[in-house]
Parts: sequence; structure tokens; C-alpha cells
Amino acid sequence: MANLIVICGPQAVGKMTVAESLRDKLRYNLMMNHDSIEMSDRIFGFDTPAQREFNRIFREKAFELAVKHDVDLIFTYVCAFEMQEERDYLNGLRDLFTQNGGQFFFVELSADLETRLARNETPHRMERKASKRNVAWSRDNLLKDDKNHRLNSADGEFWYDNHLKIDNTELEPDQAADRIIAAFHLSANNKDEKEYRFGV
Repeated sequence: MANLIVICGPQAVGKMTVAESLRDKLRYNLMMNHDSIEMSDRIFGFDTPAQREFNRIFREKAFELAVKHDVDLIFTYVCAFEMQEERDYLNGLRDLFTQNGGQFFFVELSADLETRLARNETPHRMERKASKRNVAWSRDNLLKDDKNHRLNSADGEFWYDNHLKIDNTELEPDQAADRIIAAFHLSANNKDEKEYRFGV
């Protein structure tokens, strides 16, 4: 039975670093949203029809295989909370894992815009996400999405029973990860490092 932890929040809020800390503490496998984006960009070009389709198929197959092979997974995601299709997509992920005996956990990170703009230019982000190395484009994209979408839920709005909100403006990634583990009473898997972070 595979569990899924979705780490959600706006661009540059810290999803990747929190997810990486959580991966190492729990020995869960990790698929960042940018894993499929960067791979499909390299093969099919930026934001082309083939790229978008491959990006979707990549993720769908990864989730299916995680369930099939009982692989606990962490997934980072940017959600536009005003869009019903976003909720439908997340509900589909929840159902896939829970209907196969696993658990679904939804973690929502938030941070102020100034903090996110600073994090948008960190060396680690540039290293792991090729599409963010054009800093001017990345900054404009962050600001545009922040203006056009609701990238965090409203006060008192919870979509799931296991829905945790963390303001990580002042938190280190390890501190946020520890809060997630404590809130959901999660235990680490007994896995060799090569099974959950090979090549990282």
C-alpha cells in the first residue's frame, strides 16, 4: 500500500527543499513537478503540445507505478485554488492511492511575496530547475501567476481531512518537514538510500 504526500504552494515558496528534507527523513520517493516539466521540455521543447501531453503522461504513469509497486511518494505541485479542475485532479490522486489501501496527505506551504522572490533566485533552485535559470522570465511568471490565480487556500478552507497549512516564511526546510511528520504521525521506511534518492 502506497502513501502520497502532496506538497502544494505557489512558485518559490519552498516546496522542493521541504520535500527533499521530508524525503530524507521518511525515506519516501520524490517526484517534483519540475521533474516531468524539465524532461518533457528537453525532448519536445518549451510549452509545445507534445511537451504538455508528455508531461501529463509522465506523471500519470509515475503515480500508477507507485501504487502498483507500493512506493510511498512525495509530489510537489502548484495549485490554482479557484479552478475546479485543480480540485478534480487532486481528488483523482487521492482516490487512486486511498482506493488501493494507501493514505493521502495534503500539505500547503505559504510565504510572503518578498520571501518568494528572494527564493526564486537561489543557487539550488537554479541547479535543479533549468527552466528557472532565466531569472527575468521566472520572476515575471511568478508575479503574473500570483496576480491571476489564488495559489493558497482561504483562511478556514480545508479540502481534505489530512490538510496541513504551514507558513514557512521563517522556517528552515527541516523544521517544516518535522511539522509534517508530527502532524500526520508518519514513520520512516526501512529503505536503502539508493532506493529513494539514487543519483541525487
